[in-house]
Amino acid sequence: MPQSAYLAPREVEDINLNKIKDLLIYYKELMNKTGEQLSWSYGDSAYPYDLIEKPEDPWFYLKGKNEDYRMIIIGISDKRIQVVLPDQSTHGDKAKANELCKFLATNLKANLTLFNGRVIQHSQK
Repeated sequence: MPQSAYLAPREVEDINLNKIKDLLIYYKELMNKTGEQLSWSYGDSAYPYDLIEKPEDPWFYLKGKNEDYRMIIIGISDKRIQVVLPDQSTHGDKAKANELCKFLATNLKANLTLFNGRVIQHSQK
């Protein structure tokens, strides 16, 4: 059965797929820079996905580059960002999706409902 996590940004009008894609690209760049500092390809391990989008779909997909990571689906539903782990997702996908959700929640100043139903409230600092 598919599992979902939800991000609810405070500023709902700022939600769009392009902003989410830009943040994921930024995340990948951060991981690549960390790898440069450590002198190994950390970026490939920290972000083992290719971003795939279809023009007719209101969602985009993170397709895994190896057998440990298969797929994460990201879209917008009911003024929230929804991150879906389809049935074929692995434990690696779930761990990486949790990590990406926390990164997005921090950058979007969003409350996050994790896959297990627990909620991480964004602090108002």
